[in-house]
Amino acid sequence: MDVVDEIKAIVAAHPIVLFMKGTPEFPTCGFSDRAVKALEAAGATFFSVNVLADPRVRAGLPHYSNWPTFPQLFLLGEFIGGCDIVEDLHAAGELKRMAAEVAGAES
Repeated sequence: MDVVDEIKAIVAAHPIVLFMKGTPEFPTCGFSDRAVKALEAAGATFFSVNVLADPRVRAGLPHYSNWPTFPQLFLLGEFIGGCDIVEDLHAAGELKRMAAEVAGAES
C-alpha cells in the first residue's frame, strides 16, 4: 500500500483526524498543541497521527491535502485546514458545532 492509500484509509476510518507533530498528550510543536487544545475545548473526540513517527506520512500528506504545514485536520474525510483555521473555527463556535455534528453522524 502506498502512502496516499494509507492516508486515505486513516481518514476514512476515523470521523475526526488530526495529523500532528507529537501526540495530544505530548505535542512537539506549538501549532499542534494549539490545535489539540482547540479540539479538546470544543469537545471533539478525535484520532491523532504523529507525523514524526512515519516520515512517509509526513512527506506524503502535504501532497494529499495540498497543504504544506502541520497540523492538518480532517472531518468526515474532508480536509478542514491547519492550526489557524482550527483556532478560527473554535473562536467562532463552529468547531464545537462541527464536532457535535460528527458525533451525531456516528450514532
